[in-house]
Amino acid sequence: MAETTWRVLTLLSLLESRATWSGPELAAELGVTTRTIRRDVERLRELGYPVHGEQGTEGGYRLGRGRRLPPLVLDDDEAVAVALCLRAGAAGVLLGVEEQALRALTKLDQVLPARLSAKVHAIDDATAALPSGTGPRVDTGMLTRLAHGCQQRVRARLGYTARSGESSERHVEPYRLVTTGRLWYLFCFDLDRQDWRTFRLDRITDLHITTFRFRPRPSPDPVAHVRRAFANRPAWAYTVTVVYDAPLDAVTARIPARYADCATIPDGRTQVVAGADELEQLAMHLAWAAIDLDAELEVIEPAELRVELRRLADQVAGYAGR
Repeated sequence: MAETTWRVLTLLSLLESRATWSGPELAAELGVTTRTIRRDVERLRELGYPVHGEQGTEGGYRLGRGRRLPPLVLDDDEAVAVALCLRAGAAGVLLGVEEQALRALTKLDQVLPARLSAKVHAIDDATAALPSGTGPRVDTGMLTRLAHGCQQRVRARLGYTARSGESSERHVEPYRLVTTGRLWYLFCFDLDRQDWRTFRLDRITDLHITTFRFRPRPSPDPVAHVRRAFANRPAWAYTVTVVYDAPLDAVTARIPARYADCATIPDGRTQVVAGADELEQLAMHLAWAAIDLDAELEVIEPAELRVELRRLADQVAGYAGR
């Protein structure tokens, strides 16, 4: 790295580490003159960093807020901390940011030095988090590798266990990762079936990202394709319709699309048509969503759901009375 480039990046790191620096302080840190500091500050401004200079005894240089987000300079510990937070977000520990966290994690993982990447994996493997929702916890390592496969347009080979328990090996061209609730799906072209397929990541038992590149094919919309897969799911033993006094985005963040179809009705509330094989479990999840949303829940149909919710309420009230 050229000396000037190294010095400018170090200057940026110093400005990010504290509110205000005087010219002489920066010059002393970098071993240069204040004139050189002024030139380097101008270079940062040309790159889009809003470095403000203030006159007087209390003046100095400070990094302000610009209209665009410029690149940040992270030290080793900061990079590891950010990577761990992004892995938690991608895994669904922080609901609603899974896809954004994965995009950022993919970018960071691509440039993270091997020693820091190993440290991130070691810490992640040695820690655990209680999930904030139901469903299996996603493997963030698999997420990152598949995201790289989608980004770099390289084929993948995976072992997969279907809902029926049948195992198979698939050769695919990965196109997009889609999340709903705490589940992730791989939208891809199955080379063995010669058709578009959707695979749940928690059912992938083995993954190998190859080095064989592929040319992108005209593809259907990945999100719409996953939604159609939900629409073609087997019929549930119970189907219910309820209404939450809450906005659509809040409800869909708590009720995964694989279990329900959600829509805004004319009065602004959200109607949910949900299905499950056990009414007791369904009632419990719907009630918990209402509590989590702090919203009223109205049962439209069937009457059996009202009975189950009353039974559940009596059971909880009994616990409180003991």
